Amino acid sequence: MNRRSFLQVGASVSAGLLIGFRLKAEVTNTAPRLNAWIHIAPDDTVTFMIHKTEMGQGTLTSLSQLLAEELEVEWAKFRTEFPPVDPAFGPMQGVVGSQSIRSSWGPLRQAGATARTMLISAAAAQWGVDPAQCRAEKGAVINTASGARLSYGQLATAASALPAPKGVVLKDPKQFQIIGKSPKRLDTRDKTTGTTKFGIDARVPGMVYAAVARSPVFGGKVASFDDKKARAVAGVNNVVSISNGVAVVADNSWSAIQGSRALEVKWDDGPNADLNSAGIRKLFAEKTLEAGAVARKTGDGAAGLAGAVKKIDAVYEAPFLAHATMEPLNCTAHVTPASCDIWASTQMQTTVHATAMQITGLKAADVHVHSMFMGGGFGRRSTADFVGEAVELSKAISKPVKVTWSREDDMHHDVYRPASLARFSGGLDADGWPVALTANLASPSILYTAGGGRAPRNGLDSTSTEGIHDTPYSIPHTQVDYHWTEVGIPVFFWRAVGYTQNTFFMESFIDELAAAGGKDPVEVRRRLLTKVPRALGVLELAAEKAGWGQALPAGRFRGVGLVNNIGSFTAQVAEISVDKGKVRVHRVVCAVDCGHVVNPAIVQQQIRSAVVFGLTAALKGSITIDKGRVQQANFNNYDMLRIDETPAVEVYIVPSTENPGGIGEAGVPTIAPAVCNAIFAATGKRVRKLPIRADELV
Repeated sequence: MNRRSFLQVGASVSAGLLIGFRLKAEVTNTAPRLNAWIHIAPDDTVTFMIHKTEMGQGTLTSLSQLLAEELEVEWAKFRTEFPPVDPAFGPMQGVVGSQSIRSSWGPLRQAGATARTMLISAAAAQWGVDPAQCRAEKGAVINTASGARLSYGQLATAASALPAPKGVVLKDPKQFQIIGKSPKRLDTRDKTTGTTKFGIDARVPGMVYAAVARSPVFGGKVASFDDKKARAVAGVNNVVSISNGVAVVADNSWSAIQGSRALEVKWDDGPNADLNSAGIRKLFAEKTLEAGAVARKTGDGAAGLAGAVKKIDAVYEAPFLAHATMEPLNCTAHVTPASCDIWASTQMQTTVHATAMQITGLKAADVHVHSMFMGGGFGRRSTADFVGEAVELSKAISKPVKVTWSREDDMHHDVYRPASLARFSGGLDADGWPVALTANLASPSILYTAGGGRAPRNGLDSTSTEGIHDTPYSIPHTQVDYHWTEVGIPVFFWRAVGYTQNTFFMESFIDELAAAGGKDPVEVRRRLLTKVPRALGVLELAAEKAGWGQALPAGRFRGVGLVNNIGSFTAQVAEISVDKGKVRVHRVVCAVDCGHVVNPAIVQQQIRSAVVFGLTAALKGSITIDKGRVQQANFNNYDMLRIDETPAVEVYIVPSTENPGGIGEAGVPTIAPAVCNAIFAATGKRVRKLPIRADELV
């Protein structure tokens, strides 16, 4: 973000100093417009308005570090709040694409520096000295000549009346005292003591509870229903038809859920009643036999393959996946003729706000979104379907209501990570080095869903081809085709998005090319990454720390994977064993270059969490469809990685002066190919379809 993009600073308030930024940035699909607020009261209370939601990724802490560093306040001597949706925050308030740090790095530091400059100016004016004679330190301004000191609270009102300075000077990174360190996270104590308020903890006077019966078939609708048995459940007091199905209202969530299960509903299954996983796979496979929309063309893929000394082909597949957040989806809403209040664990406050306005017909100023902590998001909570249900129902019954989803609701009515199929061909020269690669992919489009049913431009969806069309590898002849293939199943952003399946495809096929050419997998990557030094750097570091090329204990094998996503470079080496087809991952070594690091401990935490998340999907995750219905219902058949299955994860951070990249999703994509490439080293068998199946490895 350029300082010239500064548009607005400063707002005078009677109680102190409120700094509000409106910063204009070039809008991309991953870069929303941002604001930051700093409130300083006369009693020296400093409040940071944290405009990004906290879902475990550490933004409450890391964004506070950016503000505290430039403002010059002591760590832990400030308070934080989640602000409401406000036009001052620009057109989109929310968190997707691991954007919290990388989109706030400039604006929040500038906010802190601007506030500091205004406070210094106010002190200088009071003392009648040059501002250059003053410095800020630990929540106060000090006169360096006299030693006089004025606290920020004493200066706040005067500072708020000053014109906002332009071109404030940010600290040189060499001066950082908080950024780059790992102070205690601000959210840990309250979470471990149970005082943190998640969305599901919201309570409103007079509130009732609800559960919704929805069509078991994608696209189905209510034909008719009989609510006698539902109303007979103790605690049930109302049954209401809403857009998504039939809502049962009760005195508590248990009664509401039991009442919804007692409903007798006749469903119109609609056009997807015969949909099944086998048919979807067949459709994808047929599509990839044809030419698709070209996502990348370097050289001439067909000619490169034709001139190759050796050619190999492979087909890779990945299934639909659910988000499966630990906190079930929920929303509390209170709609009156004059206002709408929403309490929700949401990644996208702006989307929630707009949804409520559309349903209620209220003006923007009359809709209030209260951001709560999240028990997991992973992209699922960037939608507003669960919010819309609560708002619609509250409007209908004229009461505040909490709608809670069961785990079965969550599994059956998710917006899923797309299933996909990729058909690869690769060519080697006479020395066994890759010279040509073509990939033909088929999958549903996330952008189609996110765009409200608008077709992706030119039939291309970058989220469906990322990880392949933007590969860092220099292969002279490369072509990537894509087939936008809708099948009637809603899909949406899932942690690390298209990189999750496409990195598995690409990194596995790179290993296939290495094996076909008789080359070491790391050595092939070294040769193909000479033009991307940051990618090469993480590869070298991960290989070194993992002991690549050194002897392993009997029965242990290594595999490698690499990705450049969300502005960060990540390489992982997995150390595994295979016993009667059962894969055990013992150790994962990860090197990451995520640019300038704000909080090293949080980076390590996020990488470890990403490894667990990605490994769960690789070993266990699969949503399958039969007769238009999801076959998985709960954690008994959509299993999570357990503690005794979790490997030791070592994280090594490459020092960097580059602007920060994302970190929450950086470590997810590489674990699957690293493990599968290690399986090949152990068994000689290629895993080309996820999840990994023991019966295919015996």
